[in-house]
Amino acid sequence: MTNPHSVVGHKIKGLRESKQLSVEDIAERSGLSVEQITSIETDQNLPSLGPLIKIARALGVRLGTFLDDNDELGPVVTRAADRERESSISFSNDAADARKHMEYHPLAKQKTGRHMEPFIVDINPDEEKTFQLSAHEGEEFIYVMSGEVEINYGKETYTLHQGDSIFYDSIVKHHVHGAAGQAAKILAVVYIPF
Repeated sequence: MTNPHSVVGHKIKGLRESKQLSVEDIAERSGLSVEQITSIETDQNLPSLGPLIKIARALGVRLGTFLDDNDELGPVVTRAADRERESSISFSNDAADARKHMEYHPLAKQKTGRHMEPFIVDINPDEEKTFQLSAHEGEEFIYVMSGEVEINYGKETYTLHQGDSIFYDSIVKHHVHGAAGQAAKILAVVYIPF
């Protein structure tokens, strides 16, 4: 199976080159460093969602463009069995060692022209007590399917249990993780204005 990170990095590099933009151009437009973009394109870094959104904006594409296989104009049905077979996209918690923090299972990656990105997200256990908060344009909705989730949002911390949900503006610095280092599963819908 292909490493999904290299697929994302490859798509970013391909889009950048097709638009005749340099890594420096994307760094300037996104506010990220040249080193960070290069490490994402070459699969050396597992980015968090925030930097990918900034790169998408810098390239003038939807976040989903990095995940799309093909475009569907009508409704997109994602079967549970298909979701389990397809590769997920993993993101780090921006820690120096870039360990996996979350695995995103896209739910509508064939849908063209979308502004919402729905995912089932497996949150891996993490004993880390300090988190690098990130911010990006848009809104997020999270519904806890199993486990207990903690969301650092600005100066506040919210603990959600199975069946709880939260809706927030993504421009405020935030971080989502399993409470007390626990694993959890969430439905997340990210809206990014285009």
